[in-house]
Amino acid sequence: MSAPFDRSLTGELAGEVPAEWSVSPQAGDEERVVESALRPHSLHDFIGQPKVARQLALVLEGAKRRGRTPDHVLLSGPPGLGKTSLALIIGSELGTAVKITSGPAIERSGDLAAMLSNLAPGDVLFIDEIHRIARPAEELLYMAMEDFRVDVVVGKGPGATAIPLEINPFTLVGATTRAGLLTGPLRDRFGFVGQMEFYETADLQRVLARSADLLGVELTADGSAEIAGRSRGTPRIANRLLRRVRDYAEVEADGRVTRAVAEAALALYDVDHLGLDRLDRAVLEALVAKFGGGPVGVATLAVAVGEEPHTVEEVCEPFLVRAGLLARTPRGRVATEAAWQHLGRPLPRGGVPLGRVTADPQVPGSSSEVLFDA
Repeated sequence: MSAPFDRSLTGELAGEVPAEWSVSPQAGDEERVVESALRPHSLHDFIGQPKVARQLALVLEGAKRRGRTPDHVLLSGPPGLGKTSLALIIGSELGTAVKITSGPAIERSGDLAAMLSNLAPGDVLFIDEIHRIARPAEELLYMAMEDFRVDVVVGKGPGATAIPLEINPFTLVGATTRAGLLTGPLRDRFGFVGQMEFYETADLQRVLARSADLLGVELTADGSAEIAGRSRGTPRIANRLLRRVRDYAEVEADGRVTRAVAEAALALYDVDHLGLDRLDRAVLEALVAKFGGGPVGVATLAVAVGEEPHTVEEVCEPFLVRAGLLARTPRGRVATEAAWQHLGRPLPRGGVPLGRVTADPQVPGSSSEVLFDA
């Protein structure tokens, strides 16, 4: 049964793998449309993040009983873990509207002042990537968060006048993937800070079961486990893989997503059993095969795989480090023993470079210096 928000897959079903496919936790524009249909609408339906969900439920229920707006909420964590979903759930639980914007979109303080003045009492203002908000707008936000008032400056130079503008009480929900980039004054004005964690496989299977039901996909338990195990602990990636496996199941199989179908589909899309895609494996292969496991600078490593250093550092490395396949050391990037084993390569004589930070006279060629500088 086809769901109403399915889109045409022309060009993807004739054995052609999309060039842009990856297991990136970032969402594209079309993917956001599908995500909106899969999002939960209440804390009861929200899967995972039990500590944050429980704490947030107490904050919201307490505010409703007092008849006041809740404290401002900051949600921090890697992309794809449900920060936007929780922001929308806050508005749903409070029975108020949610106005959505992003930090980079607010370039001037006047833009923010206009947005705040249009909020109805109790509304939720959600600012995604709030750490990227312009500094003048951020300073205007301080007074709005504390006193529900903004000062609008009229005129320029010595004749400029600040006109105080009262705004309706509101709840600000900020989301950030880089909490360390938030300024102290802004961070301190949030009454509740929730740190989102990566999901366990069992929780991802529950996410997949719910999404499969909404998508009209027949998903078996072993098929769900196979997809969840390759999803990097991220619901967004799990849902994306489910949709791609569904495509394969409908075209190449009988429509049921079993373990065998999931394995075949994910092999076609270059996603291995750890969740590594083509670029991730290219980085590990270059590090191991071309540079003997490292240490090597990120710029040199990027040239070896034909990518920009920023792509390697921001897209590939976080998961490789979390998976224990790569280490960032003062001497450069180093492949761990697990990386050699994952690639099916024998360990070098004398062990992996990570094990010899200082020179070992028993191992020819060992040195405490960086072998390949950036």
